[in-house]
Amino acid sequence: MLRNPRTLIIVAGLGVLFLLGLAGGALGGKFGGGFLGSPLRHIQLAAEPISAEPIVGGFEVTNTMVATWFAIVVLAVLSFLGTRRITDVPGRLQGLLEMVLEFFLDLAESIAGPRHVRRFFPLVMTIFLFIVTANWLGILPGFGTIGWVESDEELVHHAEQAAEKEGGEADLADVKVQLFNDGGIAYLPFDSAASVVTAQELHDDPSVADGKRAGLLVPFLRSANTDINTTLAIALVAMFMIEWWGFRTLGVAAHLGKFINFKGGPIGLFVGLIEAISEFARIISFTFRLFGNIFAGEVLLVAMGFLIPLVGLIPFLGLELFVGLIQAFIFSILTLVFAASATEMHGAEEH
Repeated sequence: MLRNPRTLIIVAGLGVLFLLGLAGGALGGKFGGGFLGSPLRHIQLAAEPISAEPIVGGFEVTNTMVATWFAIVVLAVLSFLGTRRITDVPGRLQGLLEMVLEFFLDLAESIAGPRHVRRFFPLVMTIFLFIVTANWLGILPGFGTIGWVESDEELVHHAEQAAEKEGGEADLADVKVQLFNDGGIAYLPFDSAASVVTAQELHDDPSVADGKRAGLLVPFLRSANTDINTTLAIALVAMFMIEWWGFRTLGVAAHLGKFINFKGGPIGLFVGLIEAISEFARIISFTFRLFGNIFAGEVLLVAMGFLIPLVGLIPFLGLELFVGLIQAFIFSILTLVFAASATEMHGAEEH
């Protein structure tokens, strides 16, 4: 393979980019490099608002809300483009959509059986498509790097409030401030690490920020599933529909009998209690599994972009594509399995 000139050129090019990224990142900065370095972005669990003031009354639109709407629009456009001209000999997009839907339909039928597959399939497929789309959109350029600037005064105020709660005083030397070009939308370019100063330096010498905006970047876009509210909402919808299908299929008494079982004596009552607890535990499991994996992936990309810009990100971008797909698949298939289980009576396998 290495005897092929084209392969050699590609390998050499990747090697040069890797060395360039290594020298230009934070690691290279320790040895006089760092010319591509960007500051380590501020990471927090809560979603951030996309504007300094609430847009409608007291309602704040967060960056994960915008990312959620973005994913919905993308899915709607793909659906429209793939189905507006349905033909017996499908085109590329129609063929791709049919292949995905047929794969999941066959899989759902093998798990839930032909009786329930048409009932469960729309929700399961919707969950899969939304999660995988939101996950993959979250690694596009612009997510987490373009936004508005929270002023340095606000940052110092927040630091002082946090210090007061702990009974101390804020140290301005610990408050990092980014300098952005004045006017327009703020973004974090390569070679922006040198524009990071402390609030203490800015206080001692205000001229440092002449012609610049000092503050913290608050991104307009952030991956939807890095917000625990989004993953909790999906989990609640999934579990509500699972219980609803259980009531509709078995009846209220029979479905509740799985959790409140007096006929089985103390053992049956205890088993029913465990079943009820497991139903609530599924909500927590759904929520934190998806949130934890996607949030951890975002933090990993931020760290690698800080340490090794350019080519150092490529393998981790591929990893995030894989993780985003797997998490969507796991969430949707577990929903299907739990739905199939909820519509079966205990001991049904004996008949």
